[in-house]
Amino acid sequence: MIERYINSEFVKVEKKVSRKLEITEIAKKYGSRPILLQDLEGKRGIVNLWADRGRIYRELGMTRDQFLADYESALSDAPALREGEKLFRRTTDIEEVPVCWHYPGDAGFYITSGIFVAERGGKRNLSIHRVFIESKEGGYVRLVPRDLQRMYKDAVSHGEELKVSIIIGSPLEYLLAAATSVPFERDETLIAASLYSKSKGREMLFSKSKFGLTVPADSDYVINAILTGETKEEGPFKDVTGTYDIQEGQPRILFDSVETVRDPVYHVLVPATMEHFNLMGLPREPTIFKEIKKSGVDVKDVRLSEGGASWLHGIVKIRKSSNDDFARTVDASFNGHKSLKRVIVVDEDIDIYDDRDVEWALATRFQADRGIIIRRERGSSLDPSSYEGNITSKMGMDATMPIGGGRKFVREIT
Repeated sequence: MIERYINSEFVKVEKKVSRKLEITEIAKKYGSRPILLQDLEGKRGIVNLWADRGRIYRELGMTRDQFLADYESALSDAPALREGEKLFRRTTDIEEVPVCWHYPGDAGFYITSGIFVAERGGKRNLSIHRVFIESKEGGYVRLVPRDLQRMYKDAVSHGEELKVSIIIGSPLEYLLAAATSVPFERDETLIAASLYSKSKGREMLFSKSKFGLTVPADSDYVINAILTGETKEEGPFKDVTGTYDIQEGQPRILFDSVETVRDPVYHVLVPATMEHFNLMGLPREPTIFKEIKKSGVDVKDVRLSEGGASWLHGIVKIRKSSNDDFARTVDASFNGHKSLKRVIVVDEDIDIYDDRDVEWALATRFQADRGIIIRRERGSSLDPSSYEGNITSKMGMDATMPIGGGRKFVREIT
């Protein structure tokens, strides 16, 4: 249960908080501090839970270097899943879930932290999708061209509907795994189980939802629902970039039932905040790291920067040993994160978490006529400047010292 994460770091708000707009004001008021809402219109809620990266690493019990190494390993591990006691035994309906309305321009109330669990044809998928609540009967889901959409389209093409269980309030490791993009045949549940074992030194426990889907045994909320063949325009919704997203042809979802633990805590994820940045960007950094490492480059660290909404812009630190390292790093970065639009490659003496240091590297080691790679390909649907079909121009920038460049490129430390 998500309550396990509550400690002395939390701001505790005792007064009644409105689910419409006020929740966003409170989240932004306290920056990256986690907040426990004792009365979110009669329910308990948490916001800014993972807004601080340091808090994420502390919960995982890992340093940054350990996180990259352990996550890279978890991407290919295949542990057995252990069944545990089902704790979400209480049955209710969607009206008892304190779903929030985050920004004035949004279409309405949205689930934003829900992890979709689906199984079809022997394939299991975890992924995070926003859900617009139209009524107590149902709403609409924003799908992107990845695994769940593929499974959904296959079901519809066979005249079928797709059953899903939506998890709100799960272990951090499960949340991170659900936000990771991996090949279609890979089961994100195994990534979660592996990462949990590395973090906690014990196995994550799973049980079955009403629909027979494998979910964490102590999930706070399990919303069982059906994706139908009916579609409609969904949005507007203020997404991670801070711009409004409207999508055509999104599936209608029908709510079947809601299962909860005895006293659940609802995880409120306010869009375009640090928590949103972290949960979007942090799980993508190990996939980029892994691809660069596979290319033969000695990669040291990867960061998806907040200025690019921790989604569109990245910085990669390498130990350069070949003139080909820049091009290989750029290719691998775009392969490791398909939505990435710009990547800056720097030497290992640069602090990639200091934007001023990165700019210094660009100012002193980059030349536009020889240090740019531009490629035109499919990018992110969240980029409002992209062309039709989400085609975008991607750019790699070489802010590394030339091999044998001499002392003039070395910064004097005073």
